[in-house]
Amino acid sequence: MASEDNTAARTGSVLIVGVGASRGVGAAVARRFAREGYPVAIAGRNADKLAATAAELRAAGAAVIEVVGDASKAEDARRFVAAAQSLAPLSVVVHNAGSNMPAPFLKVTEERFESHWREHTLGGFQTAQAAIPILLERGGGTLIFTGASGSLRGKANFAPFAAAKAGLRALAQSLAREFGPQNIHVGHVVIDGGIAGDRLLTFRPNLLEERGPDGLLDPDAIAEAYWVLHTQHRSAWTHELDLRPWGETF
Repeated sequence: MASEDNTAARTGSVLIVGVGASRGVGAAVARRFAREGYPVAIAGRNADKLAATAAELRAAGAAVIEVVGDASKAEDARRFVAAAQSLAPLSVVVHNAGSNMPAPFLKVTEERFESHWREHTLGGFQTAQAAIPILLERGGGTLIFTGASGSLRGKANFAPFAAAKAGLRALAQSLAREFGPQNIHVGHVVIDGGIAGDRLLTFRPNLLEERGPDGLLDPDAIAEAYWVLHTQHRSAWTHELDLRPWGETF
């Protein structure tokens, strides 16, 4: 029988799928959970960025293992889960993978549309299929998906991204309804705004100055929200949480 809340799941390992540079959401989530003593497995497609982030985490005292792979492939998703399990029984899974390449719709190729779907929707599916059986065996856990404002509405030039993120959101809703009663807390976090991380600021280095104070989301503040989701008592679980900077219009 499941425990009164998900306290039993607040030990063990954390798997973060979609980790790149240290100034990003994935690495920030890893730091936040490591601070509480959780060993973390970080997974991503860029070996160099992943290794650099893992080295920074280790230097800060974290127990960490990095795994290079593609979450949209079932065999890689299973490797990610196995890596986390090698550290400690799997407790928390965060799917944070996927990019965004805006373009006018009539210039979007079938390959570009499909690649968005694979990164976001199929990657979330494969991650969940690999992780949920392990969480069920353990008696519960936390599964969080990183969403976006595109999960809720499709802006001009964002058709592939919005379609993929909307699919991921629907997947998260279905999983929450099926596995919430089995003590798995499924959360979907809508990130509504630009993130002050390496990915965005590399392409737009002046954006932080242009937006002003509180104009972009801080990755560490996002990670804090993920921690809060994980530690909620199951009598008051949040499924969907929206996060945006103080200066964002919505």
